Amino acid sequence: MAELRYNPLLRDWTMVSADRQRRPQTKSGECPFCPGSGKVPQAYEVYAYDNDFPMLSGNPPEPDDVAFGPYSTQHAYGKCEVVLYSSDHDTSLSSLPTSRIRMLVDLWVERFRALSQDERHKYILIFENRGAEVGATISHPHGQIYAYPYIPLKLQQELHSCEQYYTVNQRCLLCDMGEEERRFGKRILVETEYFESYIPFFTDYPYGAFIASKAHRTNLLDFDEAERNDLAHMLKLVTGGMDRLFERPFPYMMVLHQAPVNGAAVDAFYHFHIEFYPPQYSKEKMKYAASSETGAWAPGNPVAVETSAPMLRTAIESLRGE
Repeated sequence: MAELRYNPLLRDWTMVSADRQRRPQTKSGECPFCPGSGKVPQAYEVYAYDNDFPMLSGNPPEPDDVAFGPYSTQHAYGKCEVVLYSSDHDTSLSSLPTSRIRMLVDLWVERFRALSQDERHKYILIFENRGAEVGATISHPHGQIYAYPYIPLKLQQELHSCEQYYTVNQRCLLCDMGEEERRFGKRILVETEYFESYIPFFTDYPYGAFIASKAHRTNLLDFDEAERNDLAHMLKLVTGGMDRLFERPFPYMMVLHQAPVNGAAVDAFYHFHIEFYPPQYSKEKMKYAASSETGAWAPGNPVAVETSAPMLRTAIESLRGE
């Protein structure tokens, strides 16, 4: 059973898939993403393939006949893909050479372009869950791509906020955020030629870094060769700094925020950026979404980011000196 169930309280959709319960918890020496598993090529550098346990699919089953009154269902149409960063089970995004991360960026571009060709896809989300602390069931370095048949609520809200800001100011909100972070300085993590990373003023995670393009870009397809190289370099610096911070693999959720597809143009006001949601805020402590965050969407941050940003910046700078 797989379907979309409408939440009339939030005017959003919930993806339901009973097959997700069968996702593997890998044992030592067993990994479906390693060569020899029969699921991936015997040799590869980066690789994308269809998720074995998708929430969305190109040929979804009929929804269950259980929606009445204020409730409704839709077919769980879409696409779920796994993106493998390396055939090496024991590496990570931060450990890969920049040239390999550039190959990953190119694969993201390729899949974004291909998935956007289906007019029923409305939003393409590229993301990574790293570490058991955020629910990753397989430790092999990988991310995922979901192509939704709707724009999820959080992203709708972000788009609406950017559009409103542009209407009032005739400027891009993310461009102005970057300008203010550079002016203030204390929350900046690292700058490269084409990208900047900072922990924004408002984040609810002590190390909730953003990576944003300095030029106004809306999605991966907008980047030229030099920008793709620089994005790969920035990803290595930020994730490497996170691992260096507490001298351990740093758990995080990483999400690429891009313009929707197959809908109204948003190029004037929407700006490409990557958001990290890392639960770890000290060597021993984790920040979890508790009742206030989950029940009221009222985020709280246990650390002022003007304190945490310099620590992560120092860890990143130590990498640049190597």
